[in-house]
Amino acid sequence: MNTSSTGADIGVYGLGTMGSALALNFADKGFDVAVSNREPEWIKAFLTEAGPLSERLTAEAELADFVAAIARPRSILFMIPSGAPMDAMIKAIRPHLDEGDTIIDGGNADFNATRRRSADFEGTGLHYVGMGVSGGEEGARHGPSMMVGGTDHSWTQLRPMVEAIAAKFEGDACVAHLGPDGAGHFVKTVHNGIEYADMQMIAEVYGMLRDGGGQDAGQIGALFERWQDGPLSSYLIEVSAAALQSTDSKTGKPMVDVILDQAGQKGTGRWTVIEALKMGQSANTIEAAVGARGWSAEKDARECAAPLLEAQALDASLPAEDDLEMALLAGRILAHAQGFRILASASEEFDWSLDYARISEIWRAGCIIRSALLDDLSDAFRKELPADHLILAPAMRARLRESIPALRRVVSAGVSMGVAMPALSGALAWYDSMRRARGTANLIQAQRDFFGNHGFARVDDAVGTDHHGDWKPPA
Repeated sequence: MNTSSTGADIGVYGLGTMGSALALNFADKGFDVAVSNREPEWIKAFLTEAGPLSERLTAEAELADFVAAIARPRSILFMIPSGAPMDAMIKAIRPHLDEGDTIIDGGNADFNATRRRSADFEGTGLHYVGMGVSGGEEGARHGPSMMVGGTDHSWTQLRPMVEAIAAKFEGDACVAHLGPDGAGHFVKTVHNGIEYADMQMIAEVYGMLRDGGGQDAGQIGALFERWQDGPLSSYLIEVSAAALQSTDSKTGKPMVDVILDQAGQKGTGRWTVIEALKMGQSANTIEAAVGARGWSAEKDARECAAPLLEAQALDASLPAEDDLEMALLAGRILAHAQGFRILASASEEFDWSLDYARISEIWRAGCIIRSALLDDLSDAFRKELPADHLILAPAMRARLRESIPALRRVVSAGVSMGVAMPALSGALAWYDSMRRARGTANLIQAQRDFFGNHGFARVDDAVGTDHHGDWKPPA
């Protein structure tokens, strides 16, 4: 393999919001960075934005010149749209690469595509890395959480640079090599699924306080701000408190009150649900959050339904603030537990050997779901877990013992008031399903055998599934 000691330490292609921020972060940490962009006019604007850091930047409009400006073996980070644009870029750049070079896809890519591309690179002397990056523009510029999948060769090249730019939690860099091929992108996908659930549960409590308690945005924001000093301390509670207490300069109204109630999504939440179902798992808190965003898009239908469908609400009082806080804590624990079950299933199916404690640790700073809870999760994963299930860890059982009664009261109040709480009620349903040794699937198996002769396992012969019932015909 030819090597070169001259040239940039890393290349960054794609100077949008995230690519620009990451390039400046690398330069800020003392690395020389080659940059390029499909639209060359963006390059000049970026160099102006970089100011004094431009001394560490080498800008090239042509792809061949960009590659030549990077020291070999090269690490080239692409921050461009996933899917077809990434495939086209791989095809364009491969002729310019040398043995040992690594392409890094830092976008929100489908891990299936990452696995396909990684397999395509095997035996070529080139390497492909799928790297999840969380933290938004601010995180990318000053310290993101990063989830890396790929070869050991690529990690050896990349590690000093990504550890330097990563967020730090008590000195520990929030980045790790999690496994081969699509491991990094899959962990980022599930991170985003948990993020969906957390955001939805916070929104449900906001909705209860607004619609069931008549509180205004400022009051609710002040309550969330107080919760930052307790077990709910997290980035999402922090930004929710700040958002609720922000004012629209145009109208003088609370900012949230002038925002249309239709939530967007970029696909990672759906991917989490789809992959979970493929592996026989169900993350109903995440499913509920994805569904709620879908329902939010039906604004016209909801406005039509509002005067036509009666709430038929029952008398119920607004839950105490402490109950709302503990209900959110219970929901957050259960959503994380479901996310880690998905990770465990994928780790087994794809032979990744994911380190769940380390994943918890690299989420403690820089990423969107960073919270005080993650310290407890990493501790729990470093100890023996009954049935390999996070909710059965002693520390988690204690937290749930304390918070589940509050979740029951809050969900009950929501049902009585007619306030929708799909994620919180889903979390409680999953908890109640998991704590019951004897469920109700025996009747489902009876139904399946009755109408389809599908067979079932017996409690006195659970190994075989070829038993059939002596069914009484319907009357």
